[in-house]
Amino acid sequence: MNIVFNGSQRPTLGAEIEVQVVDESGALATDTAATKILAELDEPTGFKHELLECTIEVITDVCDTVDDVRKDMGTKVERLIDVAEGQGYRIMCTGTHPFSPWADQTVSPDPRYHQLIERCQWAARRLLIFGVHTHVGVGSGEEAIAISNSLATFIPHFLAISSSSPFWQGRDTGLASVRSKVFESLPTAGLPYQLENWGQFQRFMRTLIGAGSIRSIREVWWDIRPHPSFGTLELRICDGTPTMQELCALVALSQSMVVWLGDRYNAGHELPRHQAWTIRENKWRAGRYGLEAEIIRNEEGDLISLRRSIGDLLEDLHPIADRLGCAGDLENIHRILERGTSATRQREVHQRTGRLSAVVEALVEEMKNGEPGPLPSDDLVGGAVGRGEPLTGEMRAP
Repeated sequence: MNIVFNGSQRPTLGAEIEVQVVDESGALATDTAATKILAELDEPTGFKHELLECTIEVITDVCDTVDDVRKDMGTKVERLIDVAEGQGYRIMCTGTHPFSPWADQTVSPDPRYHQLIERCQWAARRLLIFGVHTHVGVGSGEEAIAISNSLATFIPHFLAISSSSPFWQGRDTGLASVRSKVFESLPTAGLPYQLENWGQFQRFMRTLIGAGSIRSIREVWWDIRPHPSFGTLELRICDGTPTMQELCALVALSQSMVVWLGDRYNAGHELPRHQAWTIRENKWRAGRYGLEAEIIRNEEGDLISLRRSIGDLLEDLHPIADRLGCAGDLENIHRILERGTSATRQREVHQRTGRLSAVVEALVEEMKNGEPGPLPSDDLVGGAVGRGEPLTGEMRAP
């Protein structure tokens, strides 16, 4: 089995967002909402089913710049919102829905998803989660593996910046991104393996396909994976992103990171790379504490503020972003560092109103406006909380 990587000569871009279809009450639609909306859209390349009928994936064409992504995705999202509202639905995008239960959802008609549930059962049934995927073109399979190994060191950075899933099934989880933990329950999801070269990736694929564990690369849901037919590295780390401003910041970060590491690789320079156990611990810290996390900076166990680490990274990336024409979008990462993430805003709204339905209303408005809503105070509660909602009988520290 020879897997050919169709390398790209330019750092082309693509983005995919998994949006939520909610009804007038703010709950996720439990009927065949996606099927009805997709039938009216009648555009097979820009929109598609996901696992559940409460989800629609919106997909850009191949783009050259972040601005191209903004225009392409913006046009499609605007049209989707219009069609959905015409049918009595609303659209939003975060890593999880604040209160709707997974057991109420309807599975999409695509046989692939029914096969996934048959194989994985509970681990697949509860996948009421929503993410953002970005693609960046790279030149070869060898380059893709080398960059992926290094890029894994920065998984906590992407996860914390995009964190938007503090609530699950109507409860505050105490995490910034519960989506990341739910997704990891699938057998081929989570952190990528640190591979030696493209040949080892092909051997991995041969083993799993030969064993019947997967049928294609589409069933390997790593946080970062090479996409051979597209000639890209696909970053699947991020929680669903509620605004176009934040989406384009993540796309700019993705492109700048891949080009920065690719330049170093092609110049023969050593790429930054943590041990797998350090990456795993740092990902957990980012999912739990968001931007307030302290992560391991070296193999001696020394710590650094994740905010500081992101700031240092942005300083390294600015010359690359200038070259790519996305410096303004990359600069918006600083705005996220200053005002907090979607998890911050969601907790602020809930703290102020006491209603998770109000959180949904705020998220629907953000999707329409394309920019984060204002925070009511300087006291940001969403980056990290001491604990989530307690269970009956749970011990409390004095």
